[in-house]
Amino acid sequence: MSDATSTTTHSSLNLCGVLSETKRIINAHSRHFLALSVLFLLPLSFSIIVYPFLSLPTSIPYHSHQSLFFFSTPNPDDFQTSHLLFPILYALFLILFSLFATASITHSTFHGFYGRPVKFVSSLKSIFFSFFPLLATLIISQLILGLIVFAFGGFTVLLYNGIAMLGVGIDYDSFFFTVLVFLITALILLVLVYFQVEWYLVNVVVVVESQWGLTALRRSSYLVKGMRRVVFLMLLLFGILLGILSMVCSNLVPNLDEVSGGWVSWAFVFQTVVCAGFMTILMLYSVAANAVLFMYCKALHGELAFEIAEEFAREYVSLPFDDGKVPHVVYVV
Repeated sequence: MSDATSTTTHSSLNLCGVLSETKRIINAHSRHFLALSVLFLLPLSFSIIVYPFLSLPTSIPYHSHQSLFFFSTPNPDDFQTSHLLFPILYALFLILFSLFATASITHSTFHGFYGRPVKFVSSLKSIFFSFFPLLATLIISQLILGLIVFAFGGFTVLLYNGIAMLGVGIDYDSFFFTVLVFLITALILLVLVYFQVEWYLVNVVVVVESQWGLTALRRSSYLVKGMRRVVFLMLLLFGILLGILSMVCSNLVPNLDEVSGGWVSWAFVFQTVVCAGFMTILMLYSVAANAVLFMYCKALHGELAFEIAEEFAREYVSLPFDDGKVPHVVYVV
């Protein structure tokens, strides 16, 4: 058993090590992850590409959708209602499919890390067990971040009122006012990034350890200790790549008037398929890498030894086609 087990030293507990291990697991179960990606991530990618065009009030598909929805030419009141309804429905769609993808892919990556059988039905079942804890934890985390932003806003208002009560005139075009606004904005962003790093593993904690809410947030903060640099680099890597790709891809859609055939043109279909494919792959690696990073953080904190011992104690039959599907031991020296 030990001869079939790959090992990683402390030198691999970095971004390259996480991405390499993520690639190993995905390649070992390529058809499984492809099915999950097509089911949950591909619709997300496609919606991100076409939403900017659909959300334009003057776009033809959007008015066509309104006429079909209300069965008549929309009046101004109907337009205002539908104009708010569409973003809300889109936000719900993003949340639902994001949580579905997070639960199923995290579950599969976790079992793939140990070399356990990765089954499609089991991954789908994990959604039912993890969806509401994930949703509750998401709501709690967003409320905390909202309160933080509200506190900064309140402080800014109090500062402004205090200066006004002193009779000091404020020149909004002055250099000092611009610097003050920039510093406050930068401070808010730094605080938000800090909490994003601290809570980076919260979804994995919810799915794998069945913890949720504040307990999951505290657990994530504990696990990222010693790995914050890797977490920050992963935030930058996937955040920048997904941001750039989504902007580039979404900008292709409003230019349909320049392409013969519009929405049914081969040029648009080809561009959309290519962009959605790349975005889906990035999303898959982002979610799977979180689960791998979770295991690396547990190894760094000495929590993986007992679990690995349990895996070794089980009978494991290595078949000829099981290459790459063996348990992966992480130890820290």
